[in-house]
Order: sequence, then structure tokens, then C-alpha cells
Amino acid sequence: MSKHSHPRSNIGLDYLGLENNEKAIWNLTPPELYEEAIENGEAVLTKDYALRVLTGKYTGRSPKDKFIVDQPSIHDDIDWGEINQPTDEEVFENLFEKVTDYLQDKKIYVKDCYAGADEKYQLNVRVVSEAAYHGLFSHNMFIRPTNEQLKDHEPDFTVLAAPNFKADPEEDGTRSEAFVLVNFDKEIILIGGTLYSGEVKKGIFGVMNYLLPKQDVMAMHCSANMSEDGDTAVFFGLSGTGKTTLSSDQSRILIGDDEHGWSEDGVFNIEGGCYAKTINLSEEGEPLIYATTKMPGTILENVVLYENREPDFDDTSYTQNTRCSYPIHYIPNAADDGKGNHPSNVIFLTCDAFGVLPPISKLTPEQAMYHFISGYTAKVAGTERGVTEPQATFSACFGAPFMPLHPTVYAELLADKIRKHNSTVWLLNTGWTGGPYGEGHRMKLGYTRQMLSEALEGNLDNVTFDIDPVFGLAIPNEVDGIPTEILTPRNTWSDKEAYDNKAEELAAMFAENFQQFEDEASQELIKAGPKV
Repeated sequence: MSKHSHPRSNIGLDYLGLENNEKAIWNLTPPELYEEAIENGEAVLTKDYALRVLTGKYTGRSPKDKFIVDQPSIHDDIDWGEINQPTDEEVFENLFEKVTDYLQDKKIYVKDCYAGADEKYQLNVRVVSEAAYHGLFSHNMFIRPTNEQLKDHEPDFTVLAAPNFKADPEEDGTRSEAFVLVNFDKEIILIGGTLYSGEVKKGIFGVMNYLLPKQDVMAMHCSANMSEDGDTAVFFGLSGTGKTTLSSDQSRILIGDDEHGWSEDGVFNIEGGCYAKTINLSEEGEPLIYATTKMPGTILENVVLYENREPDFDDTSYTQNTRCSYPIHYIPNAADDGKGNHPSNVIFLTCDAFGVLPPISKLTPEQAMYHFISGYTAKVAGTERGVTEPQATFSACFGAPFMPLHPTVYAELLADKIRKHNSTVWLLNTGWTGGPYGEGHRMKLGYTRQMLSEALEGNLDNVTFDIDPVFGLAIPNEVDGIPTEILTPRNTWSDKEAYDNKAEELAAMFAENFQQFEDEASQELIKAGPKV
């Protein structure tokens, strides 16, 4: 394979101390990266010529191994704590030197790309890794420059990944052999000890979530789509709530499935691809996503293969967190430019395993801020070791692990945008009805899609609403095509007293979780929560 015909930036690897590495390969095409990944033993082909990768010990992100280098330039901005953990410059410099020494004589793959479909807010990204698969992942997930643009590509932020280099926690000041260190002054994310590619993607997302609000752009962990006439909707939700599923609607144009900015001009995708969960994926349930798993260029992560190399999406032998990565244009109805208008509708998705939240309700701007800061969903038995009953999970901004600033910064930005553009905010519960997990049943996906469709088409603008006595949410009295009794959760429970007790229990969990934000929150915002 010729190594010299590939577009190479004028900016070399000197700033990484890797200028003498003669094995650096620049901006390979997907077929070339396929060949390298297979030759390196990183991957195998599936029956339909997608690439299957096993990431080994780490089959998901390792949030406790991620640190931000504490520097005067950013110290007062960061919401330090269990999520945004500080480390010092000495730890970074020591590991940076060790990693660059380690990579000095290794084959490394350089991939130049962009984050942010709106040129005004674009970040030039460079990914340098010893894994060819990281090169293909970056090609899929970020925005792809032209060959001409690559020549003048000057990286604003670099991901330097050495997945096979393991730290010594005692000597290196890390928590384990794996580490993800974000250095804003040096504009480098240093990754070691883990092959999992989600660290590359979410590392850059975290950087964007720091930079964008400083430019009055709302950074959002959400999916987004729009109608043919440009009527835009954004979908916030934690993993497992239906963010990707519900935004992949064949009747609407997909803007993106995970990371977006909301600027003065509208919504834009931060990515150039999708990273969809594949657990229990089926052609019937999610035809658009399923089709991508049959396409060359797609990466299947930690998916079990039958003997004939056919993927088994129901097998969790490696992990529950099986994934596929593909360029967004593999979805036939994806937006060409990754941009949409100001959202008419903002949807918060929750999977309430307690069975007490309504399947659809409308929020005031204050309630929107409250529920956005809360970021509620519930884990159910079987998803994690030791979880035997539903557990309430709160993740601020529906994406706390990726938000370096205080949650109220994002919440106030969102509320300003909602008020300015008169967006309607909906809370959609894709969880349980008729009782909690184990007694009731999951809301039918067909019902959820129908309620969402009616809301997006404006068909709920003129219906009457009742106010839920505990949560204060506005519940529509009728939705076309939906049995009226399921709209009010209490009606679906045979034991009404049990419902009341469970509703009070969840309301108390909301209140307890929100206490951590009360010092920064207004009285209007505090009052927008459930009545305890």
C-alpha cells in the first residue's frame, strides 16, 4: 500500500514529540483502514463485510478514570467533583512523555476531521492512535474534510490514544491502568489502557461542551430531526430511553442522533456519524439502524458473531453495551448539511420503571429547567450487577459525564432558547405503565411513536390538559389513536393507593436529588419540582 499519496496536513506531529516516527500513516480511506485493522488483528469481517471489533476489558467508557488537568485558565469554570475530577499538570506531563516514548517506534494512524457542522463553531480535530480501528471510527463519527481542506488542517484539539499502554497507578497518579486526561491549555486528550472508542468521541464532546456555551451556544446531549418543511425537534434522554430509536423516523429528516449545538442560527450536529446501541436490534423494530449493520464501513463493537459471521444482536456475552458506528449518510433520510432550524419542540425522554410518570405531558419553561437539571430515568433489574429493583438515576442535563460546566449554565441557556423561540417542551415516558417494573408493562413503542407524532404535528395544541397533582405536569385529555385511560398513569393501576405511595416515593427522590442545585437555583425553579 502506498503511504505517500494520502492528503497530509502542513502541521506535522512535532507538537506531540512524534516528528521522528516514520511509521505514521495519514488520513487513510475506509478500505485501507479495514485492511490495517484486520492485518493488525484488531478486527474481523462480518458476513456482510462490516468490521467487528472486540475492545477487550473495557466495553464502555471508564468515567472514574477520566480527569481534567486543573489549570488557572479553566479552574473557576469547571464544576469540579466526582464527574469532573481534577488532576495536576505533573501527572499529565509524566504520562504524556511516557505515551509519546511508547509510540515513537509504533505504527500510528493520524486522522484529521472536524466536530461541528456549523462552520462558525467548528473544532478542527486530530485523532492519533496506535489502533487503525480508531482511525475508521473517527472517519465515521466526525465530519469528514475534503482532500483540499486536509492540506491546511490545523488541529484545535488532538486525541492521542495508546490503548495498549497501561499506566502504573502508584507511579503515575491514575486510578487504574486506564486513563483519559483532558488538557485544555495544551489542547490534548491523552488516552491509554483502553481500546473503547467511545472515549475518543465523548472526549471531544466534552471539549465542545466547554467551548460552545462561552459563545452563547447551547451544547446538547440529544438527537434531532425535522420534517420536510424544516420543523425541528430535539430529543434529550439518557441511555436506554429511546433517543436514537425515536429520532430515527422514516417520515422525518435525521439531523443527528447524539450531540448537537443550538446557536443563534438554529440546531447543528456536532458529529458526522451515529453510534447506536445494538442490543436486541431487529429489522422490524429499527429498520434504518439495522440496515447499517449490513453495510461495509460500519463498525460493530463487541457484538457476538455466529459461525457464519452473522451478528447475534441478542447475545450479551461480551457486554450489554454492544454498538455500531457508521457515517450518518448511511441513514437514507439524513440531512446533507447536519443543520436544522430552531426547535419548535423539545422532548425530554425518560424510562420511568416506577410506572408513575405520564406517557406524555407538557412542561412550563421552569419545569423544563427543573427536569433538564434533574435528568431522570430509572435502571431496571438485570442491566447492572446488584440491581434487583428499579433504581432512580439522575444525570444532570441528561448527560452529566460530558458537561464540564455547572448544570445551571446549560439549563439557563436552554431556558433562554426555549423562551426566545417559543419552543414547546414535552416529557415523554417510554417506561412502565399499569404498575412498576415486575408488575406493569413497558409502554408500547407504537403508542409512544403515535403520541410523539401528534405532538410534533401540532395536534395537541388545542386539546385540554389536566394537571398532575404530584408532579404538576400538564397531561392531555386525549391523543388521537391512544386509549384515553393510559394517558393518566393512576388510571392504569388496579391498586390506586399503591400508585399514590409510589408517586410520592419518586417525588421525594426528585426533591432529594435537587438539593445539590438549590444554592444556584431560583425560587421559581425550585417550585417547578414535584410536590412532596
